[in-house]
Amino acid sequence: QVRLAESGGGLVQPGGSLRLSCAASGSIFSRNVMGWYRQAPGKQRELVAVQTSGGSTNYADSVKGRFTISRDNAKNTVYLQMDSLKPEDTAVYYCYVRALYDYWGQGTQVTVSS
Repeated sequence: QVRLAESGGGLVQPGGSLRLSCAASGSIFSRNVMGWYRQAPGKQRELVAVQTSGGSTNYADSVKGRFTISRDNAKNTVYLQMDSLKPEDTAVYYCYVRALYDYWGQGTQVTVSS
């Protein structure tokens, strides 16, 4: 069974930065995809950024140039560095892992407000 432990959310002013972390435990296959989705109030969950175990990345257009995804395969941990945050980035951010199945974290709140 796979468990995902997220950390790093919080309240930040516009233009600020946050770093999210997600550590996966359990049966994570060596070939997998790890990343982040988000869901704002009244909106559907959307992809933010994902990265394969081989290093390929995919970003939402809205975060390109501001967010950076990275991972430590030895620790089964994925990170999301979020810079130049905007109020429209406010959402619950969910860690995601695709291995044999899809797994989701509990979510961490990110609020961008002055």
